[in-house]
Amino acid sequence: MDRRSFIKSSAVLGSGLVVGFSFTKNSAVAGEAALANPWLRIDADNSVTITVARSEMGQDVYTSMSMLIADELDYPLGKVKIEMAAVDPKAYGNDALGGAQITGGSTSMRDAWLKLRTVGATAREMLVAAAAQKWGVSAAQCVASDGMVTSGANKASYGELAAAAAMVKPSGKPTLKTPAQFKYIGKPFGRLDTPAKVMGTAQYGIDVREPGMLSAAIAMSPVIGGKVVSYDATAAKAVPGVEAIVQVPDGVGVVAKDFYTAKKARDLLKVVWDNGNTAPIADMAAIKKGLRAASKTKGAIVGKAGNVDAPMTGAVKQLTAEYELPFVAHATLEPMNCSVTIANGECHVWGPVQFQQGTQGVASAASGLPPEKVFVHTTFIGGGYGRKLENDFVGQAVSIAKASGKSIRLTWTREDDLTHDFYRPISLSQLAGGFDGKGNLIGLSSKLTSPSVTARAFPGFVVKGNDPFMTEGTANLTYGVKNYRAENVIHDTGIRVGYWRAVSNNLNAFAVESFMDELAAEAGKDPVEFRMALLDKQPRAQKVLSTAAEKAGWGSLRQRGTALGVAQMECYGAYIAVVAEVSLKDGKPKVNKLTCAVDVGVAVRPDQVVAQIESAMLLGFSTSMKNAITFKDGAAQQLNFDTYPLMRMSDLPVIDITVIQGGDAPSGLGEVGTPLVAPAIANAIVAAGGQRTRALPFIKA
Repeated sequence: MDRRSFIKSSAVLGSGLVVGFSFTKNSAVAGEAALANPWLRIDADNSVTITVARSEMGQDVYTSMSMLIADELDYPLGKVKIEMAAVDPKAYGNDALGGAQITGGSTSMRDAWLKLRTVGATAREMLVAAAAQKWGVSAAQCVASDGMVTSGANKASYGELAAAAAMVKPSGKPTLKTPAQFKYIGKPFGRLDTPAKVMGTAQYGIDVREPGMLSAAIAMSPVIGGKVVSYDATAAKAVPGVEAIVQVPDGVGVVAKDFYTAKKARDLLKVVWDNGNTAPIADMAAIKKGLRAASKTKGAIVGKAGNVDAPMTGAVKQLTAEYELPFVAHATLEPMNCSVTIANGECHVWGPVQFQQGTQGVASAASGLPPEKVFVHTTFIGGGYGRKLENDFVGQAVSIAKASGKSIRLTWTREDDLTHDFYRPISLSQLAGGFDGKGNLIGLSSKLTSPSVTARAFPGFVVKGNDPFMTEGTANLTYGVKNYRAENVIHDTGIRVGYWRAVSNNLNAFAVESFMDELAAEAGKDPVEFRMALLDKQPRAQKVLSTAAEKAGWGSLRQRGTALGVAQMECYGAYIAVVAEVSLKDGKPKVNKLTCAVDVGVAVRPDQVVAQIESAMLLGFSTSMKNAITFKDGAAQQLNFDTYPLMRMSDLPVIDITVIQGGDAPSGLGEVGTPLVAPAIANAIVAAGGQRTRALPFIKA
């Protein structure tokens, strides 16, 4: 701890209460032990500051995580102050993702549910103990509510008690509220960040403006990974306002007075690139050829039941099918950007990042400074979807700042963004099902061949060919099938891939839920009834399926060319079913309505549950209808939204969502709505008289 931090911390300890959480003790800590990881600070003026350690990208951790502490603390939620956490995985790590300080995998609330409530309850317990000691009464005679502790005629604010409470030793096992006692959890409450966003004071990465900061743009090879052989900057240097042109590992950076000037000069650079061997990624035919060849090899068994080696044993009738998903981009509306200042032996990084300790590590390597001298300032994120788990743009910004000696803000163009993404993996799924003589499904197998994001990003988590982030939707299959085999084959296509909202749930759900409809048709059974019978040991799954079907009017007559399709799954601890109503016009699908029922366990903020499911469903809808990234000579061919279109408001379906609370803890939420939209639409198209779509998108360019 430096001198400035020590003085500040000593002042807090002398007049306030600081509460953190110890991962090793699995309990809340206070006093000096909490200074290293303060989740909660109560000052003498009765102000309460809560640290939010997950990146806010619209999913509302800013409010929801604060709500967990404020409810147990019993302090007015609307009055809390919020600070974004510094980099400290020991203090702010995500247990659900191996202890890394990271936002992803729909884990934020699942990880925080007990942890942050314990922090709030511990502080409340300490404040009550301090009040009881001050007034000479028992703790049972004191009541904490709305930032005050009372006992008969005695009354004191949390701020007045904070210094004394800091001297109380936490019990380690505070009493948490029952659901009936919640003031905020499960109740309607506005987002705490809405005023700042409405007034324009919320700082996104692209908004950062530090004194003396210049703008930067970067020229990158059209082929990801290409290196600079040489460059001619004569014309670029002649542009008024250009401050520096520097070569960095990923290309050539231009620093100028503003972004327009930086981009203008960048576009005048003449760069010779070494793109390596692009033969394996010469075109989509070459990429798919490699994927199919890999599918003929043995993979890791990731899901099994009964006769896993021969799941079709005893089947008198079999059905097989293949399904393909393309590469797709994250296409966040806020493109990649990062601001950097390197001075006085310190590197400060501002940006929309999801993986803070990764950001610190990349900035440390690029700047040459030790990690403890790199300070990451996390801003609001204008769309993440997993793209901002990557720190390529951070390394570029730090490299440009170091080479130029300038304080800079690097901003990518939309073309930079779409052509240099970490794309959702392409995939090939091969499924087979077998029926006995009575028409019962007794065997099911699924084989997914796809690139592994984890093998690139976190290789230590891939064990014996099993990437746990490729098994979502197959390892946790909800259907009760006597014999089941799920197999994954990892194949590196040569195109870099990344985690994309809902990850492999998207790949597996499209294949599995499309195939379940095909199996139902083969068995001559209604798709909902067929699924319900296979979910006889999954009451939560049955409930969302029956609810969605009823809300959508399953079984009712519709005009010719209009029909319903259904899909269901367990996803990040939530149970969800989606019914799509689709009409066919000139052979093309028009999605009229999406009906969803979702069991989220506990709805911490019911309004936000609906907002998140809507958001995820719309992404699943837009992407599945028209989006695909293709490659030629190693370069992405879709450059902007003219060739990678977002669906227009006029194209969007009506969305009806029913939220069910069938558990005692919150499920994941931010990604849950995305995967089932595509298979539900595919199944509805067939029901409406169209052809089965086994390769997305539905509408080809």
